[in-house]
Amino acid sequence: MTADRTALAGARLVLPGGVIDAGRISVEGARIAGLGGEVEPGDLDLTGHTVVPGFVDLHVHGGGGASYASGIAEEALTAARTHLEHGTTTTMASTVTGEIDEVCRQAAVLSELVEDGVLAGIHFEGPFISHNRCGAHRPDLLRDPDPALVRKLADAGRGHTKMFTLAPELPGGLESVRMLSDLGIIAAVGHTDSDYEVTLRAIDAGATVATHLFNAMPGIQHRAPGPIVALLEDERVTVELVNDGIHLHPSVVELAYGTAGAERVALITDAMGAAGMGDGLYPLGPLQVRVENGVARLVEGGSIAGSTLTLDVAFRRAVTVLGLSLNQAVTSLSTVPARLLGLGDTIGTLEAGKHADLVVLDSDSYELVAVMRRGEWIVGADRFARAGNPA
Repeated sequence: MTADRTALAGARLVLPGGVIDAGRISVEGARIAGLGGEVEPGDLDLTGHTVVPGFVDLHVHGGGGASYASGIAEEALTAARTHLEHGTTTTMASTVTGEIDEVCRQAAVLSELVEDGVLAGIHFEGPFISHNRCGAHRPDLLRDPDPALVRKLADAGRGHTKMFTLAPELPGGLESVRMLSDLGIIAAVGHTDSDYEVTLRAIDAGATVATHLFNAMPGIQHRAPGPIVALLEDERVTVELVNDGIHLHPSVVELAYGTAGAERVALITDAMGAAGMGDGLYPLGPLQVRVENGVARLVEGGSIAGSTLTLDVAFRRAVTVLGLSLNQAVTSLSTVPARLLGLGDTIGTLEAGKHADLVVLDSDSYELVAVMRRGEWIVGADRFARAGNPA
């Protein structure tokens, strides 16, 4: 059902300037036509609900039993659709470490889906990462970030490579960061054994993102602050956090917010194929992952292997567990990642003229109720009565 011309009335709206109750959003075609106005017959009655902008996921490997690293378009579509149904209206496709030529092949498939409007871009995570912090990446396939190889992968995205995670302490690391920055590609520090000083040099060279901060990097020591402190303290850096209650203790997430503030935090899923599915065995690139009680770990070695998180759950945890305000949660799940991708003019906030990417939540539980993308209801369209009509 396409909302060629409709309005949502009676909901709590989380707007850039604050939260308003009993608000009204009018939608025409794919865009928000306006905010406010009197309720009219035929408006959808969203009393008891909260409307926030669609979520933006910078870092996700799969979902719905499918993986972006499969190199199969149908799997990528399944993964994107799974997260869309959980409120992620804009999604990146993250790869995992593999043979260079194979990852290039995957990028060619994913780039077509970017051109089709399914994906917002490609994020290469690996193979240019530290053996000591490889996590769920196959150690024998890791490489030093030779700028020529980094450029080969970047070019495989056919202009749609948006982000590259690498370890800057490796030979060629800082040079690769500079090259990526010059190309307009986000250079992210992650899966790294870097120290404080080298991390600062990477930031000065153009790195602007911390890939899943705290995870797959040295911890903070009182005489060796390491990469975490460097990434948290520099205002040029956006830090990714996996707020699933498994990757990070809530107090650690609160520490990051207290230091960086919501304006520099992007809540991500780092989800693999099990997101939206049950326990079982799943592939993650060339590795096998066992999911038990919603926790994904490598079959060999037991390392945490991404998450089964969806961003509606991340939002709910942000508000109900961390105690963030609705505006802070929206900032980290929508506004910050949209801005980082250069899409802040069209998505990330509820404003007239922007895409009608909306997530409707229950105002008491913050459970997801409905999702709209580009003016089209994805789930939940039948849950609302129209004003002036009997329920």
